[in-house]
Amino acid sequence: MKRSFYALTCAAVLASSAMADIARVEMGAGIWSQSPKGNATYTDGGANGYYVSSQKEESSPYVWALIKHPLPVVPNLRLEYVSIEDSGVASGQFKDFDIGAATTTLSYEMKQYDIIPYYNILDNTSWITLDLGLDIKVIDASYTAAPSGLFTGYSDSVTFALPLLYARGRVEIPATNIGLEADVKYITTGDSTAYDVRAKVDYTLDITPLIQPALEVGYRIQKLDIDESGADAKLDIDYSGFYVGAMLRF
Repeated sequence: MKRSFYALTCAAVLASSAMADIARVEMGAGIWSQSPKGNATYTDGGANGYYVSSQKEESSPYVWALIKHPLPVVPNLRLEYVSIEDSGVASGQFKDFDIGAATTTLSYEMKQYDIIPYYNILDNTSWITLDLGLDIKVIDASYTAAPSGLFTGYSDSVTFALPLLYARGRVEIPATNIGLEADVKYITTGDSTAYDVRAKVDYTLDITPLIQPALEVGYRIQKLDIDESGADAKLDIDYSGFYVGAMLRF
């Protein structure tokens, strides 16, 4: 029985080591402490509405997973999630509600689901990794305007997808367990620009060759500058701050 168990264990280790050369799974989770900053305006004929962020620091959870496989034609896959919250002061008249002469607090939440098919151009070649792909950022946004004076309050939600170009670079520092990494998601069209940029350093813990835990610390900036010709609403807001999390590599 002991010999059979030992043989199965050795076989599992060898199989996992062989698979590690052709496939890889990574995942992570952490907290992003970001400070929203910006404003939004709405103009339609004589109607004018304004929103200004309170610039209050928020802590948002994030998770991500990366799946790399050996098939050369089929893209690899990266999945991400983060939820961003903000609140500020709103006044005036918007498309579906009129605050009137007073002001009120408007709070919102944006749940972001990033679906990123990508190709691995360099795979730790001379300690360098380079990925290129497309990010489909699905945004599930909900907002609430609090009652104020004669204004009875209003709430609504909207879901939309935003395509962005994706690039990720990574450098493994030789003879250390330290990695330097940055990724960029970006699109610009007309007078509108959106991007999501991160830079981080991570440290891998040598505990077991099968599952490698690691710690990551970085800085993230996300920008939404929407100013389409003929559109009623305009948005200019960004979120920036440090994040810290833990990772697992299989």
